[in-house]
Amino acid sequence: MKAMILNAFGGPESFELSEVPKPVPQAGQVLVRVHATSINPLDYQVRRGDYADLVPLPAITGHDVSGVVEAVGPGVTSFVPGDEVWYTPQIFDGPGSYAEYHVAAESIIGKKPPELSHLEAASLTLVGGTVWEALVVRVGLRVGESILVHGGAGGVGHVAIQVAKAMGARVFTTVREANFEFARSLGADVVIDYGKEDYVDAILRETDGHGVDVVFDTIGGNTLARSADALAQLGRVVSIVDIAQPQNLIEAWGKNASYHFVFTRQNRGKLDELSTLIARGQLRPHVGAVYSLADIGAAHALLESPNNGLRGKIAIAVEPQAHLVSANA
Repeated sequence: MKAMILNAFGGPESFELSEVPKPVPQAGQVLVRVHATSINPLDYQVRRGDYADLVPLPAITGHDVSGVVEAVGPGVTSFVPGDEVWYTPQIFDGPGSYAEYHVAAESIIGKKPPELSHLEAASLTLVGGTVWEALVVRVGLRVGESILVHGGAGGVGHVAIQVAKAMGARVFTTVREANFEFARSLGADVVIDYGKEDYVDAILRETDGHGVDVVFDTIGGNTLARSADALAQLGRVVSIVDIAQPQNLIEAWGKNASYHFVFTRQNRGKLDELSTLIARGQLRPHVGAVYSLADIGAAHALLESPNNGLRGKIAIAVEPQAHLVSANA
């Protein structure tokens, strides 16, 4: 099979398209022909060596799969060849998804929503699971609460807006002015141009000084400290970003705030919950760009570029027909 191999940590040019043996499913495992994958910040962090101690080289990386079951190992009961499936491979535990085939444990695989193409499904597995973990499992967002989603036009942010809205929250988000209509189309109630207005001032104005109940940090920087200024008493902050610098949380202390740091865990349950929202028309990933397997390096370069103008996710079409929706949708 063809796979993009990372032979050395470095820039986007570090990948090499190679022929490698097709994996064989063992007991409890499923062999999937990968139709699509996608690009996440985690992918370029792995590529440049941020987690070098956890990723032995050479490596097949990648963290999203949408495809079709090719074969199953002994003991597998949930899937048969021909099933359309989606999942996030176990992170830092074996080969990833930048290949024509992938093997995974039955327990982390879900049935692909028929309403989505493989490109769309592959754009949602990691970010969707992350959003569910953050908003549902960790901070317990409730009906009638308010939430600020930082970076609402991005891969995680555009999903977070939709999930938060489906949960009955009032949604604020920070985006560029060019993405106002995009954010509103996802369900955002209040959009803030972070380049022209301080988001803390905007939140306090729109909430009569009360602040929001939850802040979802997808961008990093000084967001943990500054978001506390926009937080209500007993508010919660959830972040999916590496904390690269010390931050003063004295304001959060005064508000009895709680902080949650999320590194998503793989399981079928979250995918099934997301499938329910998709079937109800409450969630749809946005694919902002599509590349081929051989052009993954270029896709990495685009995602890493500042001010790239992307909305949603970059998808990788491993199979030419990955853009098609299931016939039974």
